Amino acid sequence: MRRSFASVLILAFLLSARLTCPTLVADGGKDALPKDLGTRKAGVDWPTFLGPTGDGNSPEKGIRTKWRAVSPEEPGLKLVWSRPLGIGYDPPTISRGRLFQFDRFGDKARLYALNSETGELLWKYEYDTDYEDKYGYNNGPRCSPIVDGNRVYAYGVEGMLTCVSADQGKEIWKVNTFKDFGVIQNFFGVGSAPVIEGDLLLVMVGGSPPGSDGVPFSRLEGNGSGIVAFDKRTGKVRYKITDELASYSSLKTATIAGRRWGFAFCRGGLVGFEPATGKVDFQYPWRAEILESVNASVPVVHDNQVFISETYGPGSSLLEVAPGTHKVLWKDHENKRAKAMQTHWNTPVYLSGYLYGCSGRHLSNADLRCIDWKTGKVQWKVPDLTRTSLTYIDGHFLCLAEDATLRLFKADPQAYVEVASLPLVPKPAGPRLGGEGSTAAEVDRDPFWAAPVVSHGLLYVRGGGKLYCYELIPR
Repeated sequence: MRRSFASVLILAFLLSARLTCPTLVADGGKDALPKDLGTRKAGVDWPTFLGPTGDGNSPEKGIRTKWRAVSPEEPGLKLVWSRPLGIGYDPPTISRGRLFQFDRFGDKARLYALNSETGELLWKYEYDTDYEDKYGYNNGPRCSPIVDGNRVYAYGVEGMLTCVSADQGKEIWKVNTFKDFGVIQNFFGVGSAPVIEGDLLLVMVGGSPPGSDGVPFSRLEGNGSGIVAFDKRTGKVRYKITDELASYSSLKTATIAGRRWGFAFCRGGLVGFEPATGKVDFQYPWRAEILESVNASVPVVHDNQVFISETYGPGSSLLEVAPGTHKVLWKDHENKRAKAMQTHWNTPVYLSGYLYGCSGRHLSNADLRCIDWKTGKVQWKVPDLTRTSLTYIDGHFLCLAEDATLRLFKADPQAYVEVASLPLVPKPAGPRLGGEGSTAAEVDRDPFWAAPVVSHGLLYVRGGGKLYCYELIPR
């Protein structure tokens, strides 16, 4: 059959666009990936909050365990580069040689990409923000960017949800969740990082009915938008579930007995649901009775069990889950002061039948501890490290203290065995961080709170207004 000249031109244009446009859908329904800029081929990317599996575990091997330089053959933990940051609390994410950081500069929220190996700026994307924290903490983002192929998602402290291209930082779509779902600003703004699930972007939103602006926070109700599933390519709403209000615990997905699960540790407790459909399996109330309490630690999943923890009252609980139901295996006693684990903003890490994490709300009562997963029994605890965040790698834990001390200790349930330590900034004269350390006035304005990130042998640490990159694994 003969084609017209016009149809031939149209066909040629479409073929050319398919070959040259990096954001077109490739064969098999998968998006084209941006060029890989990385030269360190060993290791893995870190595209989501808490790593490739979302649980603070790194699969990389061969770490340096001697951090003090003693000779050219043993150079210690080498600083590769460092860079000043804007304000915020979120750690970076890394994909295909690009490091994605989300900060605030003046009245602009800025999502930007750096070369992960050199710190060189590649692009930046900005939007206006006027968020002001009600409790005096800084006004920057709390959520890490999420990378999926050639898309990067950022969830701002003021509720702006954006999607940009990973290679150029071009806006693909944007949704103002506060405006669209009637969100009333809670204590510290948005602090729950979204997750990708197939074609969906799952986001903890937690809106309230119209006319809720003047309602006291203690009496706020939900409007069915506790968790919202967006089409990850268009930003259109696919479903929304639960009347729960939002917390600061990032969403967690997992496969249990061949079925996908979503877990949202919302303001009022844990919601278990099927992420593809939004069908709710159970809701488990778990929150301190005092108004100014938050759930912030991400649920930890192992086999068919889910661990949750908070620091303001009830402590921890371990659940066994199945479609449509759940069973409590153990929980901290409500009226006893001693708790198995009381995590604040950090997420504990599971390893071989034990859970390692920081327990305690204040500087004065925080300790690093290891507990038995099945029973909650405390195996050991170490006080006076300040509040800490953990990342597991190669038989060890990277332990970042909020006072800017980075430690390495063995993953041993029998005892705390410190292998190395490194002060990241000079210690200030006089007493360390003042008071109990539960309010912004009592801690450094930019403490080292974000868990360490490891990708392709490089270690990234945020705090003190900077991002530090160390070579943890030699080439």
